[in-house]
Formats: sequence, C-alpha cells, structure tokens
Amino acid sequence: MNVQIQSVKFDAGQQLLDFIQKKMDRLDRFVDERAGDVEVVLRLDPDSEKGNKVVVVSLHVPGSDIRVEERAFTFEEAIDNSMDVIKRQLEKAKAKFEK
Repeated sequence: MNVQIQSVKFDAGQQLLDFIQKKMDRLDRFVDERAGDVEVVLRLDPDSEKGNKVVVVSLHVPGSDIRVEERAFTFEEAIDNSMDVIKRQLEKAKAKFEK
C-alpha cells in the first residue's frame, strides 16, 4: 500500500513521518491487495479547543472511500485516534462488501 504524507505550511520531522508510515503499514492486515493509496494530510489549526494538530487520513478501498479527520494536541495522538476510527470503518466496509 502506498502512503502519501503531506504537511501543510510546515515541515514534518523524519521521526513523525516514520511514526505515520509505521502506523499506516499496519492497515495492510485489514485490507486486501486491491486497496488503493493512503493519503495523510497534517495541518495546524490555531483556533481549535480540542487541539491544534489536525490529521486527515483518506483510504481508497473497493466499494468505498474512507476519510477520517482527527484533532489532538499532538500529531501522534491524532494518528492513534484516527487509526481506531479507520479500523472500525474498514470492518463495516468489509461486512457490507461481503453481503
């Protein structure tokens, strides 16, 4: 699975990029080889009370596209939260696709 990471108006450090890549590689257990690319967009939101770090993850799978947006005080926390949501959505999509 190809992972594309984009940071908006800042440069993400290599440690953060490696963390994201490691987390996204775990999605291979939940999707088959027909799954498309994963797009991860990192941006800062100075006006948010839930946290100023925003992560948007888009995953293209057969039958549907999954998009998750999470806010937190750190990018790592936002990625962890988004992974939980993506796993649930993948399970729903898989059940729907198998019907």
